Amino acid sequence: MGKRADKLILFDIDGTLLDHNHQVPSTARTAVAALQAAGHTVALATGRSPFMLEQLRLELGLSSYVGFNGQYVVHEGELIYTNPHSTALLRELAAFAAERSHPLVHLDAERMSCSQAYHPYVEQCMSSLRVEHPACDPLFYEGRSIYQTMLFCTQEQEEAYRSRFNKLHFVRWHSYSMDVLPAEGSKAAGIERLMAKTGFRPEDTIAFGDNYNDMEMFSYVGCGIA
Repeated sequence: MGKRADKLILFDIDGTLLDHNHQVPSTARTAVAALQAAGHTVALATGRSPFMLEQLRLELGLSSYVGFNGQYVVHEGELIYTNPHSTALLRELAAFAAERSHPLVHLDAERMSCSQAYHPYVEQCMSSLRVEHPACDPLFYEGRSIYQTMLFCTQEQEEAYRSRFNKLHFVRWHSYSMDVLPAEGSKAAGIERLMAKTGFRPEDTIAFGDNYNDMEMFSYVGCGIA
């Protein structure tokens, strides 16, 4: 069976759809609209949470997305897949980070919270996303479905975490921060679920991205564009 004429086209948000001022250029709006008009399926594939991508999704008229780096997948407004963290593992991570005074930000589908009241690394990283420093709740992860955690430390400090937690997947997105995912979590894993729902295959899929969390996605789809 040959490739489909219509394609599944996936866009990362930060650094890809958004410019350096965190705005959507008119050219990007025009391109997305043209792809949809041509009969292609356009979706977002991002490390952002649902509440951090909603405005952009509505602005572009998109109803499908792979969020939290693959841990939360929505197809045409319907939640079709989730892959939350193990609470027990998050407890271990929280204790390990607290010993080193490294802050964590935990995110569920509605909001996020920080393990510390204030930290300059958190402020700088969140500012780069045009997001305020989250409020403090060190036990936010208890009794919630946490789909992604942010760990704030330098590149020199990250090896201790990688060595200690082989059931977690660490992806650096900023010089002061890494996304923390379940061990098998990735954008590619989320895209696989979206493909299963829509009938597209990797060779029918094109993905655009710009950072380390896009590497698995590029390796999985038929055409990856950095």
